[in-house]
Amino acid sequence: MLKIKRVPTVVSNYQKDESADESVGCGRNCLGACCINGARLPLYACKKLDKSGAGEKPVAFLESLVLGEWEDRFQRGLFRYDVTACETKVIPGKYGFVAQLNEGRHLKKRPTEFRVDKVLQSFDGNKFNFTKVGQEELLFQFEAGEDGEVQFFPCMPLDAENSPSVVAINVSPIEYGHVLLIPRVLDCLPQRIDHKSLLLALHMAAEAANPYFRLGYNSLGAFATINHLHFQAYYLAMPFPLEKAPSKKMVTTASGVKISELLSYPVRSLLFEGGSSMQDLSDTVSDACVCLQNNNIPFNILIADCGRQIFLMPQCYAEKQALGEVSPEVLETQVNPAVWEISGHMVLKRKEDYEGASEENAWRLLAEASLSEERFKEVNALIFEAIGCSYQEEELEGTVVEQDNPSGSVNQKSNRTHGGPITNGTASECLVLQ
Repeated sequence: MLKIKRVPTVVSNYQKDESADESVGCGRNCLGACCINGARLPLYACKKLDKSGAGEKPVAFLESLVLGEWEDRFQRGLFRYDVTACETKVIPGKYGFVAQLNEGRHLKKRPTEFRVDKVLQSFDGNKFNFTKVGQEELLFQFEAGEDGEVQFFPCMPLDAENSPSVVAINVSPIEYGHVLLIPRVLDCLPQRIDHKSLLLALHMAAEAANPYFRLGYNSLGAFATINHLHFQAYYLAMPFPLEKAPSKKMVTTASGVKISELLSYPVRSLLFEGGSSMQDLSDTVSDACVCLQNNNIPFNILIADCGRQIFLMPQCYAEKQALGEVSPEVLETQVNPAVWEISGHMVLKRKEDYEGASEENAWRLLAEASLSEERFKEVNALIFEAIGCSYQEEELEGTVVEQDNPSGSVNQKSNRTHGGPITNGTASECLVLQ
């Protein structure tokens, strides 16, 4: 069994240490059976509701709802810190990695032990989950349908029977407007991708209609610390370095989804785009993610370009960390390369790292998360089999846009193949204290 110790990100003001005694009762306005009766939230729906009457006038943009409700919670003091006061800069270089100094995001929380060799784990209601958040942290309900007609209802009951999907604030934000999308929150789904939930996330990206609004996902083993299905999202008014990386087409599926491999980027990744419909794109990526989950391969997802592009990044940083194979210099930064870091938004916890931030240092850190070239090819083969595509390397199409590699890390081959299915037969646990 492989484990690491890390400080979990506090996403809710009601998030407690696992050892906290909750036997005294709820004491808060949560989403549990004790409090949900009579609860009401705004509802943003991408389809007509089966209700009498036309409902309220649709909001012009989902963006106005997200930012308006987020700003309201900010004014009410629900966040742990003022993210707008955090120093941020673009690191000089071809990729434009973004560095943020956020010294307090990981403080006031004790290190917790996380198992990193099991991507699929059962939901545990005794641990923190999103049914325990206070209702004041919820912004609105979100539904997506097929007819494309948007409706907004400012005060709708939370239907416990049908388990609504909700949008909530992240009380430890990385950027302005940082929220969580929690599909079917009352179903208590574990952190694993399913077809319906990924499609919901794509609908949210499309409805936001802003290329600077992205959604991200971390699997267990790839720095998700809450085993309750959720996506993260926020606005960043500049391209992510991942989005600017050159790519080369590998295959096109029967439904028209183009799959490309990123080139000259520190973390080997796949890009999915196109398809005859959003459903086709979502189903293809979902099939790929389910394949990774079933093969116990941790991964991250970035949903970009208003849902038209999905980046899939299998990774192995936590495994290498547990095995003591990450360089001490990288470990000292205490940066955990989850979806935002891999995409190029580096949240740094030490002022010295922020002041000395360089493209070479960012590249070196992210390269530690990348699968080896050999293992990446093996994982691709699993994915292509799962989505029903044949692929041979010599049939690569497209024009390669070459860019210089700041540190050369991505092209280096590892002596050990990381990122494969991890069996439970390891003789001893590996713990890393940060």
